Amino acid sequence: MKNHAHTIKEELKSILLFVAVIWIVFFLDFFLPLEKLGLIPRDLGGIFGIVTMTFLHGDLAHIMSNFVPLVIMLLLLAGSKANSALIVVTIIAVGGLLLWLFGRGNTLHIGASLLVFGLAVFLIVSGILEKRLVPVLISLFVAFTYGGILLSGIAPWQEGNVSWDGHLFGGIGGAIAAWLFVGKGVRRYTT
Repeated sequence: MKNHAHTIKEELKSILLFVAVIWIVFFLDFFLPLEKLGLIPRDLGGIFGIVTMTFLHGDLAHIMSNFVPLVIMLLLLAGSKANSALIVVTIIAVGGLLLWLFGRGNTLHIGASLLVFGLAVFLIVSGILEKRLVPVLISLFVAFTYGGILLSGIAPWQEGNVSWDGHLFGGIGGAIAAWLFVGKGVRRYTT
């Protein structure tokens, strides 16, 4: 029991550190041109955005729209038995790489929404794959709370500068992470 409490405490520290870095980068962007470090599909200079885009936000409304769902998803992930850091890195890497390869060209992608969508899909898919009560309940909570946002967030006809393709590839990254880290642990029977 002591180990589990220690793990949750460490996960909470990691979440606080992660979101603190996002806010620090946001404030530094007022003085430095950090926003230019976002992801630009199929541009060699923009490939670094796979790592940096999660920490970059255009304005206060942008960071706030990502902040609350990001913290909720990270807390739900921290409460699971999953390796949270590995899942976050996998979603960012897979979703970011897919966005870099297949995203709309000549577009600068910034923001944590790729990760938010990836975490939401990870929690939904992993709950289905695990077939245990608590993960299924978390899966249902995320699906009912964020399902409409997930579906509308990947619609290509959105107005404004919404990275619908970043949302889509983040969700795909989350599904792939669930399959890799949860799905492979599920017994499969072949005939």
